[in-house]
Amino acid sequence: MGTKTIPSPLSDTALQVLRRRILRRDEQGQPVETPEGMFRRVAGEVAKVERLYRSEAEVEQTAEAFRRMMADLDFLPNSPTLVNAGLPGGQLSGCFVLPLEDSMESIFGTLKDMAIIQKTGGGTGFSFSRLRPRDDFIVSTRGQSSGPVSFMQLYDYACQINRRGGIRAGANMGVMRCDHPDILEFIAAKTSGDTLRTFNISVAATDAFMDAVRRAADYPLRNPRTGQETGRLNAKKVFDAIVRAAWQTGDPGLVFLDAINRHNPTPQLGPIEATNPCGEQPLLPYESCNLGSLNLARFVEGKRLDYDRLGAVVRLAVRFLDNIIDINHYPLPQIEQRTQANRKIGLGVMGLADALILLGIP
Repeated sequence: MGTKTIPSPLSDTALQVLRRRILRRDEQGQPVETPEGMFRRVAGEVAKVERLYRSEAEVEQTAEAFRRMMADLDFLPNSPTLVNAGLPGGQLSGCFVLPLEDSMESIFGTLKDMAIIQKTGGGTGFSFSRLRPRDDFIVSTRGQSSGPVSFMQLYDYACQINRRGGIRAGANMGVMRCDHPDILEFIAAKTSGDTLRTFNISVAATDAFMDAVRRAADYPLRNPRTGQETGRLNAKKVFDAIVRAAWQTGDPGLVFLDAINRHNPTPQLGPIEATNPCGEQPLLPYESCNLGSLNLARFVEGKRLDYDRLGAVVRLAVRFLDNIIDINHYPLPQIEQRTQANRKIGLGVMGLADALILLGIP
């Protein structure tokens, strides 16, 4: 695979993370697996699906290529793959989006689905845009709605007590359209107190909203239950509120819905309304995605990037991630059906800063 600029042994910090979160443990909670054993376990599990169309010798060669790619730190998959590969019922995807409709059945049904997914180590994203606004009339009870942010708080609390994979609190993404009547409450949701600790939040910004921001114009808010206009806000002031809250807390971010859906590869299946917890993967409801990252610093040779080796590892990493779609044990049948039909993977990068330093680029 060529000479490496950065030595491959794992750092002390990496070993600590592996022992605490990844390596297999005995009944007393003590690690019974080495990092090398982990890489072999994962590689063998991900390669075995190729027995359907390759010889056993070829599958072993593929497993060794996968193992070397990870052990050399050229590429690493998301944590659920490292933790769960080879385990009974192993769930290997990191990212999920679940639907959320304006009914108690949907809200609490999705809450249950979230708990099941997060127990396996996956993170979940939701659009809260379809929920009726705070104080909206409820016909069945003749009462008033508590609003989407209150249900975000419910999800947050459930996520904190249902620790992801039994190791740490889960991760969520909450999305709300810019034209929802509760948008200002949503924007400020993390600015007062220690709230929504398991959530990243993002405003779903439309092209029309961004145009109104540029013109400092007013734009309409619409009740998602009725579709009727409920008021107007100045887009520039809303955008300024987003910026202030993001400066104060790091949230909200922006999700550009129209741009995402212009590039939606399966528009016939409906619009994309939400992303995974860190926002890098827009997904349809009930879609999942397994992720992996290329370590760019590993491909610096002298003062240049070795594009030939990078290309070879990209192809191998895509094969690795695609295999997971077929061997994965999915937490819900709807997720299995949609994921195997659409076959989304996420291949990203890490180590950019290290690569720039090695390349001599300030």
